[in-house]
Amino acid sequence: MMADEHTVKIPQHRHCRRCGKAFVGEGFYCSDECKDADGQEAKRKLYRYIAAIAVLWAVVIVAVVVVGL
Repeated sequence: MMADEHTVKIPQHRHCRRCGKAFVGEGFYCSDECKDADGQEAKRKLYRYIAAIAVLWAVVIVAVVVVGL
């Protein structure tokens, strides 16, 4: 017996970037809900990054002012 006799062929598909579900079609997401949720998460990460940079700059400025006195 050959191994190919028991192999199940599946259609060409992609996996959703958000949930990992297999889907047939274009794009990176299986649904608009996954696309929107991933966009919201990206915005939250960007805001956290911007806040962290702002805090870092504030600490640097305070350190320069304190050391400069």
